[in-house]
Amino acid sequence: MSERAEAHHQHRDVAGGWLRPSVFGAMDGLVSNFALIAGVAGGTGDPGIIALAGVAGLAAGAFSMAGGEYVSVASQRELALREIKVEARELAHHPDEELEELARSFTDRGVDPALAAEVARQLSRDPEQALELHTRNELGMTPRDLPKPKVAAVSSFLSFGLGAALPLLPYLFGAVELWVSAVVSCLALFGAGAIVSAVTARSWWYSGLRQLVVGSVAAALTFALGHAIEGATL
Repeated sequence: MSERAEAHHQHRDVAGGWLRPSVFGAMDGLVSNFALIAGVAGGTGDPGIIALAGVAGLAAGAFSMAGGEYVSVASQRELALREIKVEARELAHHPDEELEELARSFTDRGVDPALAAEVARQLSRDPEQALELHTRNELGMTPRDLPKPKVAAVSSFLSFGLGAALPLLPYLFGAVELWVSAVVSCLALFGAGAIVSAVTARSWWYSGLRQLVVGSVAAALTFALGHAIEGATL
């Protein structure tokens, strides 16, 4: 029965540390570089300058995203490790109080007090299992669920670079008009949003349109700013 239940009840990986930075990196790379290219195009018609700005935006953004994700996730991991050590110390120095606390967490969920006390006692015989139970109850994670800084950094770097490359590619292949990059970027924005819907509860068209609107508004405003600066300097 358990094998049949598992076969019909699968969950996606929500704690692997790769999804958020990958999605955020790709979206950020696509939107920010599209907006950057549009802003530069609004101020100059030189495709060489526009392409150079796009390459610089891709490189700077990818390294910035990777570094930022590594530091932030490493800090989050270090904080979690510190709190886990606090819980491990409590288990070592105050086992009776911690056992009572674990039993109380079961009774709070409706388990009979006598049964909760016995379950807590049996589960606490293994120190590693006891630590996992306490940290899950109190911190919402276990030592095995800790985020991985390197995974987050690499995911951010690659996904940002991929997203940022899309609005830049038309210029690298000889395009001289912004509308070519805009068409590619808008299609990519809608497609990226639609793909993200596969791991969320939103419909593909809603997610795609939302991303398209966000990216298009950002690019339009930056283009207007570039055009205004060009006009002011003439």
